[in-house]
Amino acid sequence: MKKIVVLTGAGMSAESGISTFRDAGGLWEKYPIDDVATPEGWRRNPALVLDFYNQRRKQLLKAKPNAGHYTLAELEKKYDIQIITQNVDNLHEQAGSTKVLHLHGELMKVQSTSSGEEVFDLTPENYETHLGDKCPKGYQLRPHIVWFGEAVPEIENAVRLTEQADIFIIIGTSMQVYPAAGLIDEVKPGTPIYLIDPKEVNVSRKNVTVIQKGAGEGLKELREKYMNEY
Repeated sequence: MKKIVVLTGAGMSAESGISTFRDAGGLWEKYPIDDVATPEGWRRNPALVLDFYNQRRKQLLKAKPNAGHYTLAELEKKYDIQIITQNVDNLHEQAGSTKVLHLHGELMKVQSTSSGEEVFDLTPENYETHLGDKCPKGYQLRPHIVWFGEAVPEIENAVRLTEQADIFIIIGTSMQVYPAAGLIDEVKPGTPIYLIDPKEVNVSRKNVTVIQKGAGEGLKELREKYMNEY
C-alpha cells in the first residue's frame, strides 16, 4: 500500500469557513500576532489570549469538514494516508481521517502552564477557558497551541513521516512558516510531489506538479487525473 503524506495549511479549512491568518481580511489583520500568539502576549494579557481562542473554538464548532477533508478520508480505503497539518482545528478527524499529526497544537485542547504541560480535552459543551481555570495541580490552563517563538514538539515525527512518503501532497499552505515549510526538503529524491493551492506558491523543489485550485476541487482533480498511476 502506497504511503501518502499530506501537508495541510489554512487553505485546507478555508472552504469550511475557518478564517485564515495571512490573507487579506485574515485574523492577523484583526489581532496582532504579538498580542495573541506569542509567549510574551500571554504574559502581558492572558485574558485577551484566552478570549481569542475561545472565539476560535466558537467558530470551529459551527464549521463542518469540506469536500477536501472528506476526499482525504476516503483515500484511506486505498492508501496509507498520513496527514501532517499546520491547522489547529479538528476537521480532518471529523471527516474520518485516522492518522493526523498536529504540528501547531489543537484548538479543542488546553494544557497546564506547569513544567509538565499536561494536556486536557475540551468539549463542545464546555469549550471556553478563563483566568482562574486551573489544572488538578493548581496551575492556570492555557491553549494547547504552539505559539510563535516556541519549539514545535512534533517536528521530528513529521520529518520521519515525510522521509517515508511514496507520494507527498501539499494543500493550502503558503510554505512560509517554518519548520513546517522545510518538510518538502525531507522528501526522498524521485518522490512525486503535488501542490494544491489557488494561489501561486513558491517551493524549493523542482518537478512539483501544481494544481492551482482550492482544496476540494484540487483533490478531486488529483484523484481523477493522477492517482490512478499508483
